[in-house]
Amino acid sequence: MLYINGNWQSSAENETFAVTNPATVETMEYVAKGNEVDANQAIEAASEAFPAWKHTPAKERGRYLVLAAAYLRERIDDLAHTITAEMGKPLAESKGEINLALDYMEWFAEEAKRVYGESIPASVPNKQLMVKKSPIGVVGAVTPWNFPVAMITRKLAPALAAGCPVVIKPASATPLSAMKVFEALDQVGLPAGVANLVSGSASKVVGEMTRHPDVKKLTFTGSTDVGKKLIRDSADTVKQVSMELGGHAPFIVFDDADIDKAVDGAVASKFRNAGQTCICTNRLYVQEGVADEFAKKFAKKVSELKVGAGIETGVAIGPLIDEGALEKVEEHIEDAKAKGGQTLTGGTRQQPNGLGGYFYEPTVIHNATDDMLIASEETFGPVAPIFTFETKEEAVKRANHPEYGLASYCYTNDLSQAFYVAEELEYGIVGINDPIPTTAQAPFGGVKESGVGREGGHQGIEEYVEDKFVSFQLN
Repeated sequence: MLYINGNWQSSAENETFAVTNPATVETMEYVAKGNEVDANQAIEAASEAFPAWKHTPAKERGRYLVLAAAYLRERIDDLAHTITAEMGKPLAESKGEINLALDYMEWFAEEAKRVYGESIPASVPNKQLMVKKSPIGVVGAVTPWNFPVAMITRKLAPALAAGCPVVIKPASATPLSAMKVFEALDQVGLPAGVANLVSGSASKVVGEMTRHPDVKKLTFTGSTDVGKKLIRDSADTVKQVSMELGGHAPFIVFDDADIDKAVDGAVASKFRNAGQTCICTNRLYVQEGVADEFAKKFAKKVSELKVGAGIETGVAIGPLIDEGALEKVEEHIEDAKAKGGQTLTGGTRQQPNGLGGYFYEPTVIHNATDDMLIASEETFGPVAPIFTFETKEEAVKRANHPEYGLASYCYTNDLSQAFYVAEELEYGIVGINDPIPTTAQAPFGGVKESGVGREGGHQGIEEYVEDKFVSFQLN
């Protein structure tokens, strides 16, 4: 079902599409397939809701987010099972995602009250100058399948907190999780039109978002290629955009690091969500003196990761999202092997318990080289290539990708070396001895072709407000 103007409804054409469980390749449910007509209806509803919502006190706007978060927290097990069924990640990871999603809701509920303006000293005695923060207006939000709840709340919560109504297009692979978030908003009495959900055709729904003049901002999480197209499509109406795009995260291990902690950190960063995260490690750079020790310990840890359906106890690696994801993983591995890479563990498709889904063994490739596809292209799967380096200058130079600049990691016990790396890495996020740096109270986003804007932290709500300068001439 679509959620438009406070009502659950079918699509305008009464069309549906199938939602598939990637672990079993079975159809879970059929969901309303929205198009440009539905998107336009949702945008018009949001436009009508905007005047009243922007004048709703910030404390009250935040209260809706707190109540919705509480509603979802009481149903965390049910929501986690939905996420796992739709996109495959293990239940423990689904619950972790939900807790992060609720953190975003609660964080921005508080930030709603902290959108401060300022007073400016005037140049003449008979003027008073001030800057007010005003909500941008209707927001179109396009969210991905790999974090189907957290990526919604990371956009929806700051927009609502700032006073902006929202129209969300969830990923077609994971609309059921999105529906449960909107069920919470509906149950807590969010005013009609303030939040709208339109699943379905990306070209038609998102196309209407980019065309419609009432949509003042577009926020998107997904691939760099699609993000570039959306930026171009938004240019005719000069929309503000926030883009959280592709990543190709380096993970640097120096010879002074605690190798066991570095191994654990690399496993946590690389193999969360079967490697299907935009900030997961894509390239491991290990200093030559400890490269063999690291590779041996890392491969052993990876070989112990259990592959299977996310609902099963002890599973660490669930299925990939679809056949195309499997084929890309295989392409990168075969290319690496052809160019001298050594497979230390993994390297084959899996069919745990005869499930028939999109499973692939977690894989470690040693002796990786810069001419491999995996060195420059985002794999988005459970494959970890190990490169070696000699000096910190070399490590940073090779780690800095010409296009991507989202997340990066470094393990070292040398404080000056840590500061050097943090300063020189051209990434929006740097984790020093920290494989999972994401948190609601800190900004999230990339540089270069990895994106524009920030989500999370106090910076996150600033993306949804504009500065309005007011000059008073007195007497």
